[in-house]
Amino acid sequence: MRLFLDQMIDRDVAEALRATGHDVESAAHAGLARADDLEILEYCTKQDRVLVTLDEHFGNWTVVKLTAHAGVIRLKVHPTGSRNIANTVVPHDIGKTFLRKRQSKADSCTALRSSAQMS
Repeated sequence: MRLFLDQMIDRDVAEALRATGHDVESAAHAGLARADDLEILEYCTKQDRVLVTLDEHFGNWTVVKLTAHAGVIRLKVHPTGSRNIANTVVPHDIGKTFLRKRQSKADSCTALRSSAQMS
């Protein structure tokens, strides 16, 4: 799956996702470390990449359909350290989870929670 990691997600998470076979680009690598939400979403759309973010605003954008996009995966993890993020996204097989939810709903925003928050 072609993924784009938002500014708040560091390279350790990118490496963990690459190790499971994903094509991952980050905001820092794309020169978008200081870009606003709209710039990030536009870039992801042009590159046909699913945005992986901690930013709750992206979930609201997909509900109101402000713009077309390849998809958004909003992570709900606490604490937001790279180890906790990687432990949340890698075991879920992020590509299969996202595609399954995307096929079953009209919108294309998937939220993943850390296992600590599920209990």
